[in-house]
Formats: sequence, C-alpha cells, structure tokens
Amino acid sequence: MTDLSRAARSVLDAAAFCKPGFYLSIAAALEAVADQVVPYEKAPDLMRSPDLERLAQRQHTRAQLLAIAAELRGTTTTTETP
Repeated sequence: MTDLSRAARSVLDAAAFCKPGFYLSIAAALEAVADQVVPYEKAPDLMRSPDLERLAQRQHTRAQLLAIAAELRGTTTTTETP
C-alpha cells in the first residue's frame, strides 16, 4: 500500500488489532457513514448564500470521508453524480 494520509493512517492504526486487509471493511464503513451523515446533495437553482455555504461545507465533509475511504481502497476519488 502506498503512503497514506494522516487521517487514513489514523483509521488503520485504530484498527491495528484487526486482520490484514480489514481496511477494505473500514473503507466500506466510511462510505456508509458519508451516505448516512452527509448524503450527496445537489444545490437547488435558487439558494440563499448562508444555505449555500452550509451545503458546500456538508459536501466538503462528505468528500473528505470518501477520500479517506478511497485511499484505504487504494483508489482515487472521483466526482460523484447521483
């Protein structure tokens, strides 16, 4: 496995007691968390600025979770469309 980001390494370190390859299960769990906690949202055509900022923050958080999952899977992130 290539060098991991600090976030991904922390996740694996926390699961150090698990069997080798368990990182794929951790990646799946992170993806499930992203889907449940910060699901993909498309911005409506008309949105007030504060609402748009909150949407952007939620989607940034989602992207960070999915990036860690992709890193653990050994893949790169892609732009998500529903």
